[in-house]
Amino acid sequence: MLSHAVTPGALRDAMGHFATGVTVITALDSSRRPVGTTANAVTSLSLDPPLILVCFARESLTLAHVHDHGAFAVNVLAAHHRDASSAFARRGNADAWGLVDHRPGHTGSPRVHDAVAVLDCTVDDRLAGGDHEIVIGRVVDVETAGGSPLIYHRGAYASLERA
Repeated sequence: MLSHAVTPGALRDAMGHFATGVTVITALDSSRRPVGTTANAVTSLSLDPPLILVCFARESLTLAHVHDHGAFAVNVLAAHHRDASSAFARRGNADAWGLVDHRPGHTGSPRVHDAVAVLDCTVDDRLAGGDHEIVIGRVVDVETAGGSPLIYHRGAYASLERA
């Protein structure tokens, strides 16, 4: 086993060994147009009350719109959403919306068609987290569809097939 100094690159590499699901966090801008970003720093926080947390880079355009809108949706992507995930990961890529069908959810935040799950949230709290901001969302509606989720591990996409 190799040991490394804790540099941003070493931390990124070490965390890359942790397989995660892939989500697109969606909200609305001030003109009620959909916005979104790919995120894998998402986790359940509490069952009672129902809370989740999402970590956004401080310079995220979507984060600014989540603040203004006061709500967001966590769309857990399916294996067939690889291209959409890559498109939403590119800052300011409005073309990403052409890769997914969507409809408004309970809070108005876009729900991605064929996502394996969608959690519609209102912003409950915000916390500083280094170069990121942690947004705690109160889950107000949940939708599940099943299917194979999109997974990210060591810099590459994978899927989780059910036996």
